Order: sequence, then C-alpha cells, then structure tokens
Amino acid sequence: MIMFLLTLAGAAGAATRFIVDSLVRPKVPTPLPLSTMAINVSGSLLLGVLAGAMLAARGPAEWQTIIGTGFLGGFTTFSTASVETIRLIQSRRSGLAAVYSLGTLVLSLTAAATGMALGRIL
Repeated sequence: MIMFLLTLAGAAGAATRFIVDSLVRPKVPTPLPLSTMAINVSGSLLLGVLAGAMLAARGPAEWQTIIGTGFLGGFTTFSTASVETIRLIQSRRSGLAAVYSLGTLVLSLTAAATGMALGRIL
C-alpha cells in the first residue's frame, strides 16, 4: 500500500510543479529561472516542516515517505536547477549562473532550517 501512495504522491508533486511553473514562468520575465528556484525553496521549507515534526514524534513515519519522498520529491527538482545553471553558463551568463545556483542553495538551506524549527513547535 505504501508504494501505491508513494507513487500517487510523486505524481501529484510533479503535476503541482508543472502547474506552478506554468503559472509563474510567464509572469516573471527574467533570465533567471525564478520559478524553479521558488519551487525548490518552498519544497525545502515544507520538507523541513515535515522533518521537524517527525523529529518531535508527531505523525506516523509513513508520512515522511509519502509526503517527503513522494510529493515533495516529485515537486522539487535539483536536476532542472542543474540544467538551467548549465544553460546560463552556455549562454555566457556565468555571473547569473553563480547567483542562481548559490542563491538556490542558500535560500533552500535557510528554508529547510526554518521549516525544521517550525515543524518542531507546530
């Protein structure tokens, strides 16, 4: 049963990412792929909340697998961020590539840490 729920959650996460990207990308005309950054940062925040809650022993362990690995694994996308960084470099925008990749890393780590703190107290 957990594999079925994991699969459904992963599909839902990927579909949600597609919808968010489709809504954000056309409205934010910038050379930086901000929709992917927003997806990864928000996913890191949500995974942090889930991990913090699990550390505080709130909820069944299966939630981490279904929501964390399934939904948020399907929602976030390290591979797309990597390819977008390479595309920026190939288009001779190395400065933007550095801002994008370092910005994504710093903001995602900050979001995950914030989420973990919130998850422990909520």
